[in-house]
Amino acid sequence: MTTRWLFGDQLGPHFTDDHRGPLLMVESLAVLRRRRFHRAKAHLVLSAMRHRAADFGNRMTYVQSETYAEVVGELDDVEVVHPTSYAALGLVERLDVTVLPPRGFATAREDFERWAGARGSRRLLMEDFYRRARLAHGVLVDGGEPAGGRWNFDHDNREPPPRGATTLGVTEPWWPTEDDIDGEVRDDLDRWERDGQVAFLGRDGDRLFPATRREALAALDHFVEHRLPEFGAHEDAILEGDPWMAHSLVSAPMNLGLLDPLEVVERAETAYRSGSAPIASVEGFVRQVLGWRDYVWHTYWHQGDAYRGENQLRATERLPQWFAELDAAATDAHCLSHTLDQVAEHGWVHHIPRLMVLGSYALQRGWSPRQVTDWFHRAFVDGYDWVMVPNVVGMSQHADGGTMMTKPYTSGGAYINKMSDHCGSCRFDPKVRVGEDACPFTAGYWWFLDRHRETFAGNHRMSRAVNGLDRLKDLDGLVEQEERRGNRAP
Repeated sequence: MTTRWLFGDQLGPHFTDDHRGPLLMVESLAVLRRRRFHRAKAHLVLSAMRHRAADFGNRMTYVQSETYAEVVGELDDVEVVHPTSYAALGLVERLDVTVLPPRGFATAREDFERWAGARGSRRLLMEDFYRRARLAHGVLVDGGEPAGGRWNFDHDNREPPPRGATTLGVTEPWWPTEDDIDGEVRDDLDRWERDGQVAFLGRDGDRLFPATRREALAALDHFVEHRLPEFGAHEDAILEGDPWMAHSLVSAPMNLGLLDPLEVVERAETAYRSGSAPIASVEGFVRQVLGWRDYVWHTYWHQGDAYRGENQLRATERLPQWFAELDAAATDAHCLSHTLDQVAEHGWVHHIPRLMVLGSYALQRGWSPRQVTDWFHRAFVDGYDWVMVPNVVGMSQHADGGTMMTKPYTSGGAYINKMSDHCGSCRFDPKVRVGEDACPFTAGYWWFLDRHRETFAGNHRMSRAVNGLDRLKDLDGLVEQEERRGNRAP
């Protein structure tokens, strides 16, 4: 009888509900030896795997082994749902395992490739893909037209944090309660670390993200009922006293395979149809799940494994130790310090600190996109190869030269000042470019543009900013200042 092998991110019922035979899961210590993951991520993944094995009892063979091959290579008839990385796919092909079509995404790969092929020379715009997916799955559409009269409510969802607020004031996220399996995982991680077998980033703490199907559904239901109505307007805002804002925190269980994206967006749409959540919030959330998440998955496979090596801006500086080690105390830049501390504490910050603080700083400094990608993969609880290669190479670091995004996502301190409460308690001034009070993001932004003036001069979305370089009377001093700073923490 065929054995179905499950990877640690294939844990929901949609990976097993069509199979009545034996199941296999392998916990490979070599994975933790090879790369230094966040402690919270290692805990979450192992807890989720062990909880899933417990669900199946004797039907599931759960093996702790050094490598996958040591276990799978001894079996004759094994199948696996298409893995989520090129490395894992190469492994199962070498082991002669039958590969089933991918699951856990709304749009099939064949459908995406047909769409991409029909585009001809036109760019593969996420917005076009997203609208097509909405129509194909009947999500937020009425008679073929978008619910609420518009396909995209992004313009309504860019509000800064409420003036004078320390929190958004929404209900706390749903939190899991650890059990004996979590205790066993923590004991194992402590022992392996004590014995020098593994090393981790970040700090240990209570598990914050769902590790079971039941927990994932509880977290989703709680978000939709209590937090989704407030999600949209301030989804890009940052408040130091409110790390979660109104975000769903379901990316981690979705990327473990505990939730299927279509059930997630259907639950959100039900809230809109019932009148309990506004269209701008629901559409913004649906766009993240049905649009961006699927688009990133398909971009990963469509662009090929070589895409991870793209480096069109020739960024070669090494990731500095203070950043790589999440050393919040190393920098006086309050946005950087606070964000690094949050990553160290939780293994998670929402998309704007990732993109416009961490990613933007790396882009401005010219850090190697391959190293930045690897760091994001290891440091975040929801980070996987398919997630981070397009998000970092294509979006955050603009290393593909514009294949995925038409402009680099970076800014001066003015954006951070507008969208967060970081700058009021920072010794740097977002309006100052040169001198002891110069904001490293403001100075870094112009330094980045100066280094890549020729590259972006012909980009219609960047030409105005590039032309602004000629109006900076202190540009020479700014460049000299930032070259001296280099990779040193600001």
